[in-house]
Amino acid sequence: MWYENRAAKSSSNCPKSKLGLYLWPLKKRHPVSEFGLYFGLGKDHILDYIDGYDHILFVLALCTVYLIRDWKKVLILVTAFTVGHSITLALATLNIVNVDSGIIEFLIPLTIFITSVSNLFRNEGTESRLPIQLNYLFALFFGLIHGLGFSNYLRALLGKNENILAPLFAFNVGLEIGQIIVVGIFLGVSFLVVDLLKVSRRDLRLVLSSAIGGIALVLMKDRIFW
Repeated sequence: MWYENRAAKSSSNCPKSKLGLYLWPLKKRHPVSEFGLYFGLGKDHILDYIDGYDHILFVLALCTVYLIRDWKKVLILVTAFTVGHSITLALATLNIVNVDSGIIEFLIPLTIFITSVSNLFRNEGTESRLPIQLNYLFALFFGLIHGLGFSNYLRALLGKNENILAPLFAFNVGLEIGQIIVVGIFLGVSFLVVDLLKVSRRDLRLVLSSAIGGIALVLMKDRIFW
């Protein structure tokens, strides 16, 4: 799977000093070095626009309906996604939950496609009157699926290492920082496009959601597991 190739690529392409850190037995590493290593791996994983762009697309699909003035809603959205993927990341990494990786790799673009299509038919007037916005639920429940994808990558890195709690925590923190960076960049760009260039908020939502949905369809076709 792509995450296993990516783990191998990370080891083969890194400089000798960093490669030594990968291969150094975990029990001999200083705790700070261990945290920094897995923190960086988590952050780089979600920011990897070449091999890990599916997670970026999902975050963008969730945020497409918001602008920088909606930062409180975005905060709730990010929190919901964090809760969702943190639960399954922990359960799967600890081998409490085990789902076939082929199914997960197909479901991830499916969550992107569903979120994007829902954006196209979003009625902002009706949505604003609801106590819980639909994208909050998408972030929470689809976050569970993305957490399983994160765990596949993390387990490929950990191998047979028995001490996984500290790497799990550091990796998850790295994911959150990477996620915040993605959201921050998007809100900055949307401010430039909508508030400064005066592009219609609706047009931005429709264009981005259509593009993301189209990419998700291609990913689904490439990852059919049956």
